Amino acid sequence: MNHFERTRDTGKRTLRRHLLTVRERLPGDVVRDAGRALAEQALELPELARARTVAAYVSVGSEPGTIALLDTLRARGVRVLLPALLPDNDLDWGAYDGEGSLARVRRGGRMTLFEPSGEPLGPDAVTGAEVVLLPGLAVDARGMRLGRGGGSYDRVLARLDRAGARPALVVLLYDTEVLERVPTEPHDRAVQAVVTPSGVRRFGGSAPQ
Repeated sequence: MNHFERTRDTGKRTLRRHLLTVRERLPGDVVRDAGRALAEQALELPELARARTVAAYVSVGSEPGTIALLDTLRARGVRVLLPALLPDNDLDWGAYDGEGSLARVRRGGRMTLFEPSGEPLGPDAVTGAEVVLLPGLAVDARGMRLGRGGGSYDRVLARLDRAGARPALVVLLYDTEVLERVPTEPHDRAVQAVVTPSGVRRFGGSAPQ
């Protein structure tokens, strides 16, 4: 790793720590209200309105809430896929059939996750989604997303590229997490849009197809 790469990596770690600290200080009612508002904004996306399969995730802790969004998509007849973390940090996928279909899982010393308890569909199942909703900590004016650093979604995006899949990539964040610029690496890939409790922002001149 050269000096530039080390500096960039340090910048990512510092920014992640700051953003996580801010999130952890959010009151519970703010997190709940943000989840409801986020669902209302996301459901206005044309990409979600016509999607038959959506890859999403279950929010944990002080992440912007996703359950209201998942339940509404499912009620619309959308097939919702949720990730299950594999030992190598890759992601398997399973179908969401309501909150009762989720298993509470603790992966080593990491945070407790909520994963689909049904039949594993395999890591390639994500390639059939028309929309992929991504977790993150921030996004910048170019649409570059800052994740938690585990690399799981880097693998997902690489798998989509290899398969020639071109789903809409949408990150779900708080309003304060849309920044002017975040540190990036060559493999990082821009998203088409960010949804926050106050609205939707598109990047790179992207428009719904």
